[in-house]
Amino acid sequence: MTPTVPPAPTADRWGLADRRLYLCTPDRPDLGAFVGRCIEGGVDIVQLREKHLDDTALVARAVLAQRECTAAGVPFVLNDRPDLAAAMGADGVHVGQDDLSAVEARAIVGDRALVGLSTHAPAELTAAVGADGTRGPAPVDYLSAGPVVATPTKPGRPGTGPGYVALAVQRSPWPVWVTGGVDPATVGDLVATGARHFVVVRWLVGADDPLGAARRLRARIDELLADRAD
Repeated sequence: MTPTVPPAPTADRWGLADRRLYLCTPDRPDLGAFVGRCIEGGVDIVQLREKHLDDTALVARAVLAQRECTAAGVPFVLNDRPDLAAAMGADGVHVGQDDLSAVEARAIVGDRALVGLSTHAPAELTAAVGADGTRGPAPVDYLSAGPVVATPTKPGRPGTGPGYVALAVQRSPWPVWVTGGVDPATVGDLVATGARHFVVVRWLVGADDPLGAARRLRARIDELLADRAD
């Protein structure tokens, strides 16, 4: 049975167009403190992506991360599980091409939660935005595009290259968050494709000093975008 789908939000209450740095993290023993330090350093949206916990444990860890986000006014997104996102009151859910569809996710989480969708190829982009690119059939708030380069967080998935990011940015009516190897050394080339929103994993997850690493990356993003605005 095809679910009845609430409309996507008409107003962006989270101001996604103005957010720049999206942390995607697995669970870790210091999750709350880690998320807090990353936010202090400039992260302005957070996703928990954890595939190895049972539902009870996943919700408990998600609640911990969301507590840090709520205190800072940052949206918290749960990966892959719209049912748990709705049950715990997460700010949003992110789904991939092999998860529940964006239509099904929207039906579960309702019209006030964020719904994000991963895309990796032009056909997936067209399926999301529609042939005319005017907020097509996917009831989402943002897309991700990538990974630009192959990454250990997506084993077996080849890099899309920068051309796909440029295409996604050009065609999407929603903010496009670029994924894959984002760090201070690579972000300049990504900005050149038109990217303005960046998902970071390894640069922060593997950092000895997440606060300092987040500050360095956010400063570089802000510097590059300020240059583009001049």
